[in-house]
Amino acid sequence: QVQLQESGPGLVKPSQTLSLTCTVSGGSITTSYYTWSWIRQPPGKGLEWIGYISYSGDTFYSASLKSRTTMFRDTSKNQFTLQLSSVTSEDTAKYYCARGMAAAGKTFDSWGQGTQVTVSS
Repeated sequence: QVQLQESGPGLVKPSQTLSLTCTVSGGSITTSYYTWSWIRQPPGKGLEWIGYISYSGDTFYSASLKSRTTMFRDTSKNQFTLQLSSVTSEDTAKYYCARGMAAAGKTFDSWGQGTQVTVSS
């Protein structure tokens, strides 16, 4: 029932900040006990979990990306946003938002379709 949709620029210049928003319908981002994650997949590589924001607003980021990652939400719009700063070509990937539950670890029951982001000058 729940649907997720990523949106944001498909092209970002090096050193700038990548910003993507996930709009959720059919369910509330404040519903206990869901978590709302961002995951990415570079070309030819596997999925990489970036981090999540929980139903209560708590955030937790991958250690490898923590220094560059910020997530926040707008509960009135049922949206959550990823900001990844100081991007390089290595950040080129298809980015997904997904719903999970803290108790289930890094497993997800709903995914957006993904959006391609290319970092290039």
